[in-house]
Amino acid sequence: MTYLQSSQKTSGGLAGGTGCLFCDKPAEDRDGENFIVRRGAHAYVILNLYPYNNGHFMVVPYEHVPSPELLPAETLTELMLLLNQGLAALRTMYTPQAFNIGMNIGTAAGAGIAEHVHLHAVPRWAGDTNFMTVAAGTRVIPEDPPETWQRMRAAWPQK
Repeated sequence: MTYLQSSQKTSGGLAGGTGCLFCDKPAEDRDGENFIVRRGAHAYVILNLYPYNNGHFMVVPYEHVPSPELLPAETLTELMLLLNQGLAALRTMYTPQAFNIGMNIGTAAGAGIAEHVHLHAVPRWAGDTNFMTVAAGTRVIPEDPPETWQRMRAAWPQK
């Protein structure tokens, strides 16, 4: 997992970029390398590089705002449509028993990148918290992000 050893890891964007990871990634036009699964007119879907479970993705508006009430209605609508499409893809890929879906708005709420709102979707299964998480504070993710990216693009519902 080369990305874990990369010196480019940051929540603040890439060298020479805007300073925002969620603004820089779609501007690079390297969807495969950046794990951008799908692009819409107002938002995009990207895999989380540090997932809670395989398939953990985020829906991110292109607009750089810290909270959803600052987004126009068409962006909010597309966020939900992309979320639903992503859930359908994950159901095909992994047959999860449930999902956690949410936004952490502000640092105090747990947002790692508080200045750019984004929506998380995490597939869940009964008992998916194993002894590694409890004993070592470590998650075991058996699928490499490039494989998840390829599988999710293939499973993405056709309009």
